[in-house]
Amino acid sequence: MNYLCVGKIVNTHGIKGEVRILSKFKFKKEVFKVGNKIYIGNDKKELNINSYRVHKNFDMITFKEFNNINDVLIFKNNKVFIDRDSLIIDDYLDEDLIGMDVFSNSKCIGKIKNIEYIKNNNLLIIESKNKTTYIPNNKDFIERVDLEKRRVYIKYIEGLIE
Repeated sequence: MNYLCVGKIVNTHGIKGEVRILSKFKFKKEVFKVGNKIYIGNDKKELNINSYRVHKNFDMITFKEFNNINDVLIFKNNKVFIDRDSLIIDDYLDEDLIGMDVFSNSKCIGKIKNIEYIKNNNLLIIESKNKTTYIPNNKDFIERVDLEKRRVYIKYIEGLIE
């Protein structure tokens, strides 16, 4: 299986086995659907989603296998994973960009090493031989993504990359 981390269980909620997940995953509505499977912790315990709702900044789910707070306390502070191959979307994931070469004006400026998630935007962390550059991951900066060639083409903006 191709596991992909989509969040972390930070606490329980109520007495009926609901857990609070902190997630910045882009496709949460597709992942946290009732009936979908998720995998929890390092041992990737497989569970089925029984219910889903959003409460404040958290994604709240219950499991078909559990209906009591005492049963789900063991999951607190564990990461939540999905099977990447089971996710059907028309777009790419931000995680797919890691490792891709970045081009501006037909010149390779570096490779995406990581993505920093901030409140209103994500930053691509691009490393070259002698410097690190941060580029917002949005349509104002990204011209196109070529998944086959594993390349990201960004718009040339004077002073952004020098």
